[in-house]
Amino acid sequence: MIPHTMSRTVVLGVIGSDAHVVGITILEQAFSAAGLTVINLGVQTSQAEFAEAADRHDADAVLVSSLYGHAEQDCQGFQETLEAHGVDAVTYIGGNLAVGQDDFEETRETFEDLGFDRVFDAETSPEEAIAALRRDLRIPITDQERVTVTS
Repeated sequence: MIPHTMSRTVVLGVIGSDAHVVGITILEQAFSAAGLTVINLGVQTSQAEFAEAADRHDADAVLVSSLYGHAEQDCQGFQETLEAHGVDAVTYIGGNLAVGQDDFEETRETFEDLGFDRVFDAETSPEEAIAALRRDLRIPITDQERVTVTS
């Protein structure tokens, strides 16, 4: 676990008609333990709800989850929706993003083309996502954390 030094806000939710809640619950707990302020929108979240929450909470990152395989259709125009709400945040998406996903690199490219900064598969650990947030939000590791992480 990474100690509490990241005072950044992330908006997290499951997009579209997807009702898979376990993944975002695990992420919410891990991100909170890492010191992030987490706004968990829950399941079946619309693009507008993501954008409104990110704007309202001045979010540093917006993390979209989808496990039912239809994320591409749910995320068409997502970046434009954020921009329309004045949101300037790092955007991540993760999960089982495409039905019959054989080549994740192809899926990654699809979502990068949709404007997502990072694209994760369903096997990504919360620690990997936290490390990516640290890099993307330029959150330095403190000496205390360095000792904790390497111990």
